[in-house]
Amino acid sequence: MVLLENDSFLTELTRLFQKCRTTGSVYITLKKYDGRTKPVPRKGNPETFEPVDNKCLIRATDGKKKISTVVSTKEVIKFQMAYSNLLRAHIDGLKKKDKKSKSKKTKATQ
Repeated sequence: MVLLENDSFLTELTRLFQKCRTTGSVYITLKKYDGRTKPVPRKGNPETFEPVDNKCLIRATDGKKKISTVVSTKEVIKFQMAYSNLLRAHIDGLKKKDKKSKSKKTKATQ
């Protein structure tokens, strides 16, 4: 997995969306990140680790290529605006859900 800066993450995410536009999917996960690089020990003395500030780990993958970034609290608003614009531009490939009229359902049940 490649840890990128916020701006380069958004450009790589745009490339992932364009590559998977006709076939394929892009999976995005968000997770609270406290800066730990080692897992918490189960037994014994757990190390006292105080995170400096809250961060968010964002990962994206298309099944083959994985990218990630860490967004700090200071950069959240800027990143969120750019991220939402990117999603609006590339989310039009979703399939429409078939809606069945309620009148047909009620007639069938009677």
